[in-house]
Amino acid sequence: MASRYFKNSDSQHGRAPVPPTVTFARRTSSGRYVNLSRDSLDSDISGLEFSNYTVQIPATPDNQPMDPSMRVDPPMSQRVEEQYVSSSLFTGGYNSVTRAHLMDKVIESESIHPQMAGAKGSSCAVPGCDGKVMSDERGEDILPCECDFKICRECFVDAVKTGDGICPGCKEPYKNTDLAINSVEPGQPLHLPSNVGMSKMERRLSLMKSANRSAIVRSQTGADFDHNRWLFETKGTYGYGNAIWPKDGVLADDKNDETGEPLELLNKPWRPLTRKLKIPAAVLSPYRLLIFVRMVVLGLFLSWRISNPNEDARWLWLMSIICEIWFAFSWLLDQLPKLCPINRATDLNVLKEKFETPSLANPTGKSDLPGVDLFVSTADPDKEPPLVTANTILSILAADYPVEKLSCYVSDDGGALLTFEAMAEAASFANLWIPFCRKHNIEPRNPESYFSLKKDPLKNKVRPDFVKDRRRVKREYDEFKVRINGLPDSIRRRSDAYNAREEIKAMKLQRQTAGDEPMEPVKVSKATWMADGTHWPGTWTVPTLEHSKGDHAGIIQVMLKPPSEEPLHGTTVDNNSPLDFTEVDIRLPLLVYVSREKRPGYDHNKKAGAMNALVRASAIMSNGPFILNLDCDHYIYNSQAIREGMCFMMDRGGDRLCYVQFPQRFEGIDPSDRYANHNTVFFDVNMRALDGLQGPVYVGTGCLFRRTALYGFDPPRSKEYHSGCCSCCFSRPKKKSSVSSAPEEHQALRMGDSDDDQMNPSLFSKRFGNSSFLIDSIPVAEFQGRPLADHPAVKNGRPPGALTIPRELLDASTVAEAISVISCWYEDKTEWGNRVGWIYGSVTEDVVTGYRMHNRGWRSIYCVTKRDAFRGTAPINLTDRLHQVLRWATGSVEIFFSRNNAFLASPKMKILQRIAYLNVGIYPFTSLFLIVYCFLPALSLFSGQFIVQTLNVAFLTYLLVITLTLCMLAILEIKWSGIALEEWWRNEQFWLIGGTSAHLAAVLQGLLKVVAGIEISFTLTSKSAGDENDDDFADLYVLKWTSLMIPPITIMITNLIAIAVGFSRTIYSAIPQWSRLLGGVFFSFWVLAHLYPFAKGLMGRRGRTPTIVFVWSGLIAITISLLWVAINPPAGNNQIGGSFQFP
Repeated sequence: MASRYFKNSDSQHGRAPVPPTVTFARRTSSGRYVNLSRDSLDSDISGLEFSNYTVQIPATPDNQPMDPSMRVDPPMSQRVEEQYVSSSLFTGGYNSVTRAHLMDKVIESESIHPQMAGAKGSSCAVPGCDGKVMSDERGEDILPCECDFKICRECFVDAVKTGDGICPGCKEPYKNTDLAINSVEPGQPLHLPSNVGMSKMERRLSLMKSANRSAIVRSQTGADFDHNRWLFETKGTYGYGNAIWPKDGVLADDKNDETGEPLELLNKPWRPLTRKLKIPAAVLSPYRLLIFVRMVVLGLFLSWRISNPNEDARWLWLMSIICEIWFAFSWLLDQLPKLCPINRATDLNVLKEKFETPSLANPTGKSDLPGVDLFVSTADPDKEPPLVTANTILSILAADYPVEKLSCYVSDDGGALLTFEAMAEAASFANLWIPFCRKHNIEPRNPESYFSLKKDPLKNKVRPDFVKDRRRVKREYDEFKVRINGLPDSIRRRSDAYNAREEIKAMKLQRQTAGDEPMEPVKVSKATWMADGTHWPGTWTVPTLEHSKGDHAGIIQVMLKPPSEEPLHGTTVDNNSPLDFTEVDIRLPLLVYVSREKRPGYDHNKKAGAMNALVRASAIMSNGPFILNLDCDHYIYNSQAIREGMCFMMDRGGDRLCYVQFPQRFEGIDPSDRYANHNTVFFDVNMRALDGLQGPVYVGTGCLFRRTALYGFDPPRSKEYHSGCCSCCFSRPKKKSSVSSAPEEHQALRMGDSDDDQMNPSLFSKRFGNSSFLIDSIPVAEFQGRPLADHPAVKNGRPPGALTIPRELLDASTVAEAISVISCWYEDKTEWGNRVGWIYGSVTEDVVTGYRMHNRGWRSIYCVTKRDAFRGTAPINLTDRLHQVLRWATGSVEIFFSRNNAFLASPKMKILQRIAYLNVGIYPFTSLFLIVYCFLPALSLFSGQFIVQTLNVAFLTYLLVITLTLCMLAILEIKWSGIALEEWWRNEQFWLIGGTSAHLAAVLQGLLKVVAGIEISFTLTSKSAGDENDDDFADLYVLKWTSLMIPPITIMITNLIAIAVGFSRTIYSAIPQWSRLLGGVFFSFWVLAHLYPFAKGLMGRRGRTPTIVFVWSGLIAITISLLWVAINPPAGNNQIGGSFQFP
């Protein structure tokens, strides 16, 4: 099929286009075009007369894109109900009805943005009414009568139901009364969507598929359209045929079959969105060769060590050889997945051309990009400051992505009013911050980070009003921070005042009913009150029944209702707009506050359960085909990060990608990165290497998911891809596929290995729950997430322009359905947490969730952007860092002892990917051997023996080659990954620190849990305060004692004493054994060099440790060493140093 394109430059100037010369060409198997001479044509064609002719694209009635003017606006009742929904707080849950509480205000200040919850229009014109007129998403009043009489919703309902539908203004009957008929009374139970007829999701899927399809257009009489008659009457030419024309003669000659193309074919339809950047062979080839060489040397060394035992200290030799064999095995598991590192790049210009440029299928140039739902999770406002979460949300709302395609969901697992009002304040401040970012192209779009930048804020800024705007926004942000910081006190004072009023009311009522009888003290529950003077349905400051962290109703509040489809420009400077936004789109993305229901007796599965609740709620409300999850302290640092990830999802083969993982970057870390908080070796070496296999692991945040992959479906065309080590030799027989018999929207939705296990909606209630709305949304999300069918190589694509249709308006029944799917009972007897969504049962649910997807045959991509996509915070304190590593290692041990062990992976997972996941579960067990090996130098010095009989040439040669190959591998890794040598060394140091502390504790904790069912936890036992006012890195010097520090401290002290003992023994020995001393001292210094950052953490701030501590430490070490020599003197000597004696 020939591609279609047109040129209209000549027609715009009133000139007829010059007829192009027709060139015949054939299409090769690669999809490119090769020039054909007249001699090579068939005889029947070559006999014809050739002439130049014009090929045009006819505007045929059966190939017309949808005219925007023909789209019908939604009814007034739907617009009013959406305003009602966005101004209501929805609550409900298990054994309780779902109610919508209409809120006059969400925060103390007034809401001025038209999308903000609680925003109202003009005052009602009905005498005696102080209500506000409902407004739409553009801030315009919704008026039911043609006379434009301003009337609020309550007065309109009264006029229809009690006043015979007469307008109070013009005294004429209302023509549209569906608003009153379908009205929902505040506080009344809400009904779920009806299942009768076609559902909203099915209707939307039908609209998307038919939006730009060339179907037969029927006339008013019902007859088929007559193509020949139309061509005759209009004197038009129809279609392209197979003719293409060259430009500047760029068609290739068929003699050498070079695949040349017209320049037009190299434009947007044929240009890929991403490309691979291979590592240079000059770096990668030596790197692979060194890996092979080191493997051979390690094998020879271990065989030599086994065949040459130390007869004088066989126990020392046996312990060392066991540890060395394990270290070699562990190194192999870590090194083999690094054989195929790769880099990738995206082309955002091509993405814009394909999805946001006017074309035949999208004449208006409206964005055809799929929707994205962003999840932000928080649980405790005391540990996760609301200001940090608010800044993360502001960076999301300001992302450079189509506003109508973006939705942000905030999960508050603690159900705290403080978080709720902080989010409302953030939504209010977004009215100023988001247009300011768009107007001046601000980066980063986290206000706290932006105003804290060290660089010049005026760089590359050319607008004359930037300085004035920035000064005003900075002042507003400072006031915003003050309001956020004052929220706890404001909530407390408000609640105290309302509780005092309730107590006075109760006392008056008691006096009226009791009379002269003695009265008992009045007991009034200390409730937490919202800004509109009603009880907060979540967790109260003073917890009570049904109002505590583990016992409260489900809550959904639309903070910012969905934006309008068309851009909404701001106004000049006035009371509502402090800045000039006349040329700026002031629309804001959808923002929803969600707090899932919690009840005693239910396992809520911590973060994984909260994320699954957001998956279901977002499927009901916005159903974005892609999901991006962020921790509350990780914000969008690059406003185009979502577009970068979308390049991979929308490229050819992108439908087989389950997620795009971005690297984690951190702020606020000390310049020396003492405890390897940046973790660059993992994010820039290991993850890049996994990208060359089946894809990187999921690390918990900064990940763009495909929604259908989270639902547990297999990737499309899974039968065409045979993975595993034996699939190339032993292919399984193919069954006759029954996919073609399934509906089109079901063909890409499969679960399981057999063709019979396809999408069957009748079975979905067992997997996804009993929400028919949720089940209907699945094929819609799958269709919207497909790449464009703009190339023959694109399989399972969607037609261009399918996602330009307007969204469905929110209604009360939809939000009521969302309340039901976040209830505590919804996951009972379903596969949520088992196969669907985030996987339960592990502390590191992120790794398990990614493993399950790779195990089903999905691929993932690692997206490293030039400007960091996301940034967050990391603990710089030693104790906090150790506890973080402990949690990760504990999750790895749980994975090893579960069915998620890579030994049990399916054949769909590649062998090297399986080795990488096997290393994830095994690496904590290295701590058992590492602890022993760190004590071996001390034991060698104490005993006067060494791990080998003598330091002969063979041992030293092996040791030298192993060390050199390790250093050369490190240099080459630094070369292809771009990390610094210091970062590599810090990672090596903390590998030993964590291996001798947190990893060992994780193994013990996992073994006790598996063997005895005992769960232990390591908690802080003491804390010392740090000076936070003088130093940005004050927390680095804070010493918090924990039991995890005991093993490294013991190793350091033992090795220091052993060095002193060894020197004393050798010096005072009749025949000094310097070779054994040097061997033991060398390895002791190797251990102490790795533990140096740990020792600095124990010493605290530089200069704070008294000198007497070092003096006494040296004296104690010398005394102990002398006592050891006195107790166990050298052979043949009963005195220290021969004739030397203590005075």
